[in-house]
Amino acid sequence: MTRKIAFLACAGTLPGSPTRRADAFEHDVQVAALRSGLAGMDATLTEIDWRAPLDALTGFDLAVLGTVWDYTDHPAEFLARLEALEAAGVMVCNPAEIVRWNADKGYLRELEEAGAPSIPTLWADDPGADDILRAFDHFDTDRVVVKRRVGAGAVGQFSFTRADPPAADWRLGQAGMIQPFLPAIQSEGEYSLIFIDGQFCHALLKQAADGDYRIQSLYGGREVALEPDPADISQAAQVLAMLPFGQAPLYARIDMVRLPDGQLALIEAELIEPYLYPRQGPRLGEMLAAAIRRRLG
Repeated sequence: MTRKIAFLACAGTLPGSPTRRADAFEHDVQVAALRSGLAGMDATLTEIDWRAPLDALTGFDLAVLGTVWDYTDHPAEFLARLEALEAAGVMVCNPAEIVRWNADKGYLRELEEAGAPSIPTLWADDPGADDILRAFDHFDTDRVVVKRRVGAGAVGQFSFTRADPPAADWRLGQAGMIQPFLPAIQSEGEYSLIFIDGQFCHALLKQAADGDYRIQSLYGGREVALEPDPADISQAAQVLAMLPFGQAPLYARIDMVRLPDGQLALIEAELIEPYLYPRQGPRLGEMLAAAIRRRLG
């Protein structure tokens, strides 16, 4: 029996879309890797917008949350769609339960309480200029980064310094988090360790363009494959083991950065629609396909 698999995307990433993003090549690379991995399996892979009519999506056996990059602007609608798919018998990877937990970066507090090495963070319902000024003293730092609690890809992210603080009336406009700027982001980079079905697949170092600190390709970031130290793999695997779910997610990307004391700290556990860097991990498509096969039975 041919299995039907959906690769859920959005208007900003689907081939042929008039509003396709400049970094949507990541969609193409990830789809190609998965399609290659599925070549030995009696299965079809279809790229489709997660906002497609529900009856166009319920005919699939399994839906992979691929490049649903606009979900952060419509989190309630996105969750409702995933729950509707699951209610219709479609296996969603990663499931709505994981998406609900992972969509708000408040989950980082839960992981910190469980023992995950973490970046010091101040939480605010709507950070304003006064919060930023207090954060400089709280962290004893001259530079901070402000992130949305529901966001991705550094969209809506700000960095302020004591010498160039926000305007007095500045506000983020939504729930956010304030962290000290870590120099290692620019001097070394951000580590990503990818796990498929709980098993380590590959790792890479993401580095920002000169003069920037954002490591995403949209801002000129570059990626370098690496063989991580076994201790670093173990540390990332320990974070994965702290996730409050009975089964390992189909895919997980554990992003980490080095603290001033040399320890790697968790930036994010990316479980919704992370880019999994197939170019740096040639086993990715094969491992993903095998994990999907196990889930479908």
